Amino acid sequence: MDVLSIVLFIAGVACRLQTNETVFYVGKVVLCIDFIIFCLRLMAIFTISRTLGPKIIMVRRMMMDLFFFMFLLSIWVVAYGVAKQGILIQNEERFNWIVRGAVYDVLLSVCTFSTHTHIVNATDPLKPKCPVLNEDNVPVFPEWLTIIMLCVYLLFANILLLNLLIAIFNYTFTEVQDNTDAIWKFQRYELIKEYHSRPSLPPPFILLSHIYLLITHVFLRRPSQKHKQFSDLSPGETLQKFVMQSFVN
Repeated sequence: MDVLSIVLFIAGVACRLQTNETVFYVGKVVLCIDFIIFCLRLMAIFTISRTLGPKIIMVRRMMMDLFFFMFLLSIWVVAYGVAKQGILIQNEERFNWIVRGAVYDVLLSVCTFSTHTHIVNATDPLKPKCPVLNEDNVPVFPEWLTIIMLCVYLLFANILLLNLLIAIFNYTFTEVQDNTDAIWKFQRYELIKEYHSRPSLPPPFILLSHIYLLITHVFLRRPSQKHKQFSDLSPGETLQKFVMQSFVN
């Protein structure tokens, strides 16, 4: 996230320095996205808190659970959306409206048609195509079939999978909550070790620290002065020693 935020910042500033109005606005969008990443990166500071640290771990694990939930949900969305689009609409050639009918309308559970919002021959690019109509201007597709498909989709997607996601979140919350103190001590150790290994000056003055390290270690060949806790012990021994000291304290 550090590398991504710095790269986006440089790209955004470079775009903002251009005279082209389009490139200038692109730089604005990039900087706005970069601001979000900077804010999310600041959450790492709160891992040292005994109260907020485990909550951040909960959010991170729940994001992983949400990824697998979206994978299961996408299967149902694609299965129902493609079938619905194939039954209702015939010979639709506009790719954007195909994707919208197969994915976007499915997520909104939209299955209604009107001559005011739809176009029969797909001549208007801003309106979706109407289903095939008979002489009475009634859709000729089997309406009962799409209603049954919609009910099955809502049953599995909105009820079964949603309750499964809530149960997974509850399990993750309980698992982290039962080990709150140990997780907080590990996170505190990682944060201290991270800041100990970095130069003391903040960006953009961190360049001065890197120049100083380059001169002292490359040209003057001075050995690095590290804290005994992070140099004399192995990583496993260091972590074990720090956690035991934290438990004692």
